[in-house]
Amino acid sequence: MDLNDFLELFIEESKEHLQSINDQLLKLETEPENPAIVNEIFRSAHTLKGMAGSMGFEDLASLTHQMENVLDLVRNSKLSITSEMMDVIFSCVDLIERMVESIEQGGDGKEDVTDVVGQLRMIQNPSDPTNVQAGAYQESAAAVAEDIQFDQYQLSVIQEAKKLGNKLYQITIQLDKNCVMKSVRAYMVFQAAEELGEVIQSNPPVEQIEEENFDDSFSILLLSERDTKEIQAAFHPISELSEVVVRELSDEQETAMPIEKAQKAVKSNAQVLPKDKGDQGAAKKKHRSKSIRVDIEKLDHLMNLFSELIIDRGRLEQISRKSELTDLTETVEHMTRISTDLQGLILNMRMVQVEQVFNRFPRMVRDLAKELNKKVQLIVEGEDTELDRTVIDEIGDPLVHLLRNALDHGLESAEERTAAGKSEEGRILLKAYHSGNQVFIEVSDDGKGIDRGKVLNKAIERGVVTQSEAETLSDREVYSLILSSGFSTAEKISDISGRGVGLDVVKTKIESLGGSISIESEPGNGSIFRIQLPLTLSIIYAMLVKTGDETYAIPFSSIVEITKISKDQVSTLYGQKVIQFREQVVSLVSLKEVFNVPATDTVEKQELFVVIVRKGDKIMGLVVDSVLGQQEVVLKTLGGMLTNLYAVSGATILGNGEVALIIDSNQFFK
Repeated sequence: MDLNDFLELFIEESKEHLQSINDQLLKLETEPENPAIVNEIFRSAHTLKGMAGSMGFEDLASLTHQMENVLDLVRNSKLSITSEMMDVIFSCVDLIERMVESIEQGGDGKEDVTDVVGQLRMIQNPSDPTNVQAGAYQESAAAVAEDIQFDQYQLSVIQEAKKLGNKLYQITIQLDKNCVMKSVRAYMVFQAAEELGEVIQSNPPVEQIEEENFDDSFSILLLSERDTKEIQAAFHPISELSEVVVRELSDEQETAMPIEKAQKAVKSNAQVLPKDKGDQGAAKKKHRSKSIRVDIEKLDHLMNLFSELIIDRGRLEQISRKSELTDLTETVEHMTRISTDLQGLILNMRMVQVEQVFNRFPRMVRDLAKELNKKVQLIVEGEDTELDRTVIDEIGDPLVHLLRNALDHGLESAEERTAAGKSEEGRILLKAYHSGNQVFIEVSDDGKGIDRGKVLNKAIERGVVTQSEAETLSDREVYSLILSSGFSTAEKISDISGRGVGLDVVKTKIESLGGSISIESEPGNGSIFRIQLPLTLSIIYAMLVKTGDETYAIPFSSIVEITKISKDQVSTLYGQKVIQFREQVVSLVSLKEVFNVPATDTVEKQELFVVIVRKGDKIMGLVVDSVLGQQEVVLKTLGGMLTNLYAVSGATILGNGEVALIIDSNQFFK
C-alpha cells in the first residue's frame, strides 16, 4: 500500500483535528471544570495520534501521545487544569501544526520535541508517569491466551465455517515494551487478520484495544483456510511486534465451556459479536458521507471551461438577434436559462464559509492578549457567510493586520479602561454578512478610538498631507490616512506593530481583490474597520462602453449612475475638468485621453456620456463616447508580461470575438 496516496487526506484531516483542539482548548480555559471539553480534545488528539502512527510520522505520533497522556489524567480527575499546563499544551499544538505544515511542504515532519515532551512528562508525574496508568491495564499475554469463551451463535458460525474447510486459530500478539502507538499496531494486526479470514472475537474487546486499555498483549480468534505458517508470515511486516503465537484450536477446546456460562461471560465482558453482513451494510449506509473533497484546481478548470461557454453564449445571442429566426432565438433563450442555472451552481461550488479563515483568530487573539497583558473578549459573528475560494485564500492576512491593530492600538490596558469607567476586559467583534452581491467584513473594538489630532500631526510630519489640506479634511478622510504607506502612530517599536509598515498592506490587498475598506471611529468608544468585497472574482456584471473604436467594461460594483451631459456643462477648476452633479463638484476623466484612443469622428460631439464611479465616499466621472449596455463578462488576467497596467484589472472576450479591457476605476482616484 502506497501511503502517499493518503497523504493529502492525512493533511486535511490533521488540520481539522488541530483546529478542533485549538477551539476546545480556548473553551477549556474559560470552563476548566467541564469534562465534555476535555473528552472532545482527547478524542481529537487520539485520532491524530493514530493517523500519524499509521502514516509513519513517529515524532508527530510520539508528541501527540504524550499530550494525550496529560489529557487522560485530566479527564480521570488525576490532574487539575492550570495556566502553566494550558501554555504547555498550546505550545505542543503549535509544534504539531509546524510538523503538519512541514509534511504538507514535502518535508519529513520532524521537529525537536525534547523540551515539550519533557514538560508534558513533568506535568504527568515528575517521578514516573507510567505508574499512574499501570493499574488500568488488564490481563497479561498468558491470561489472554487462556480465556476462550463462545456463545451459541459463535459456535454455530464456527461449525458452518469448518464445513467449508476453515480452521479456528487463536493468535496471541505481544507488543514491544517501548511501543508508543499500541492501538495503531493493533489496528494493523486486525487489518492483516481480516485479509486471511474472519475475526470472530478479540480479548480484550475491540473497544478496549482502540482506547489502548490493555497491557502489551492481546489475542484474536480467526476463522481461515490458511495454514499456521501462512498466518504467522502475514504478521512479519508489522513492526513493534515482539512475538506472534498462532495455534489451531481443537473441537474439544471450542466446546469446553458450557453455553450458559459463555453467555453470562459475554454479557459481563462485552465481547465482540461476529460480523453480520446485513447490519454492517446498514451501518455503512447510515454513516456514509454525502460530500466529497474536490481539488480547487479542478474547480478552477471547470470555471474556465464555463467562462468559454459564456463567451460563446454571447456570440449566439448576437447571431440570433441578427438572424431573427424564431427556432434559433428560442433555443438560445433556453440555453441562456440553463447556463445561468449552471453558473449559479458552479459559483456555489466554489463558495467557502469565512469560518475557515475566522477559526484561526481566537487562538491568535488569546496569545497576543497575553503578550500585551490585556484582557480581551473576541466575538465572532456570521461565520457561515460564504465567499469565493479565491477571495478566502487572500483575505486572511489583511484580517490578521486589522486584529493586531485593534489589540495593540485600539484597546487600552486594564488600568486605562478602569480609569475611563469601562470594564477591564476589552471587546473585539469580527463580523461578516452579505449585502446584495457584496460581502462585508467588519473588525470593531470598544477601545479608545482614533485620535484625529495625532493622526493629522503624523500625516503632516510624513508629508502625506499639507497643513492647509489637513484643515479641510472630514473625520472619515482623516481616519483613512492611517491606510497610507509607511504610516504608523505607534510610540514604541514592538513585534506587533510600530515598524512603519502601517495598514497600507491591508488597503493594497483589499483593492487588488476588487474591494474597498472604510474606517469609522468615535473617540473613547472604539473604531470600526469595514471591508467590502465582491462575491466572486471570476464572472462579473459590467457596463460596456465605447470610446473611439475601443470597447471597455466597467464593473457594476463601481458604478453609481450614468448620465448624459452637454459640453457646455463642463467647467475647469484648478486645471481639472469638472461638472456639477447632484449638488456636488465631480472631477472628469476622459478614457480617450487616459488610453490614447485615436479619434474616429471628424465632427466633435456636443454631448458626452459620463459614468459616475465611486471609491469609498469619493465619486468621479468617466467620459466615454457611448454606452453599449450591461453584460455578464468573464474576467481574464493579461498574463505575466502585462502586469501593473494603469487602471486596467484584466480583459474579457465579447460575443463578437473582440477583446475589451476591464477598467479598474479605483486607480483614477488620487
